[in-house]
Amino acid sequence: MTKKTVRDIDVKGKTVLVRVDYNVPIEDGQVGDTLRLEGSFATIRYLLERDCKVVLISHLGRPEGRPNPKYSLKPVAAKAAQLLGRPVEFAGDCVGPEAQAEVERLEPGGLLLLENLRFHPEEEANDAGFARQLAGLAEVYVDDAFAAIHRAHASTVGVAQHLPAVAGLLVEREVDTIAGALERPERPLAAVIGGAKVSTKIEVLDNLIAKVDSLLIGGAMANTFLVAKGYQVGKSLYEHDHLEYVQQALASADKAGTSLLLPLDVVVTDKVDRSARGHSVNVIGVRPDDIIADVGPRTIERALKPLRLSGTVIWNGPLGISELPQFAAGSLALARGLASSRAKTIVGGGDTAAFIDAAGLHDRFDFVSTGGGASLELMAGKVLPGLAALLDRS
Repeated sequence: MTKKTVRDIDVKGKTVLVRVDYNVPIEDGQVGDTLRLEGSFATIRYLLERDCKVVLISHLGRPEGRPNPKYSLKPVAAKAAQLLGRPVEFAGDCVGPEAQAEVERLEPGGLLLLENLRFHPEEEANDAGFARQLAGLAEVYVDDAFAAIHRAHASTVGVAQHLPAVAGLLVEREVDTIAGALERPERPLAAVIGGAKVSTKIEVLDNLIAKVDSLLIGGAMANTFLVAKGYQVGKSLYEHDHLEYVQQALASADKAGTSLLLPLDVVVTDKVDRSARGHSVNVIGVRPDDIIADVGPRTIERALKPLRLSGTVIWNGPLGISELPQFAAGSLALARGLASSRAKTIVGGGDTAAFIDAAGLHDRFDFVSTGGGASLELMAGKVLPGLAALLDRS
């Protein structure tokens, strides 16, 4: 990574403001998925071992710029303390007298979590005054919130204008893994991109087509590609206004020598709900009343074939309507196949990471990103504002 990390500066004994992403599910006051909490612990432990005062800041949910107990980070402080095996103090605000007093009270080697940044509308507005207040709490800023690093907010961009600003160990690993897989892969390099819409993945597709050896398109976005190739998709959703782009993408893949793989077989149904039933058909056998709900087994077998022995694969986006178990078979078959392959396997966060976790396969992948939108933008080759704001190594 070209940006400085927490290892590149002297932090010993200093008060360090650490932007983490603790935007985690909470039900009845209990934290559900702890992946993002645990992802931050390497940086936190690094700082605590150097007698820093560690002040954590994060957002949670969408409280619309005002305090809301439903989105309080207090339960997160309790869960983090349990997982770390040490106290995590909590302040009822992230700026102002209470936050300042709690920071001053913190002992070297102590850990403090401040209340939800988004209780203040100035956070998402990247308000300069709010950023100065946050910066006034510390001597050094560390961004370890990869899942929020693509947002230009006060806590990700603004505060970096006022303090020495470096990346945390999680951000370093995320960037090096995802960007490294595209720039210095072990080949064959394959990508699997799913999801609902081509329109949300155009920049990702353009960047991947130029870099990968094969690209499998799944999910509802594959329907638009199938229509562009002259196939019938029945009553399935597709983006008529993006057919021209898809034709261009197909031509680009052909010119680049990239194998752009579309479903060979699909699972079709007549309705989409929990009572629905589906069956596999060849892609040319989709009838006018059919709805495509998943990819079929032949499609998965073809996608996995070049990765049986080695290579690298990046996966972002389910291949079917995976929230319904009967239409998650394609995604599950792909997950199991990748988990048992010798390829380096990288999951691009978001819904795909949640699916992998629910399937109990998280530990069988080489890397599962903590950031959905951020990993997509990194795959698209875009500049991430929070990353750009940090100090350069050169």
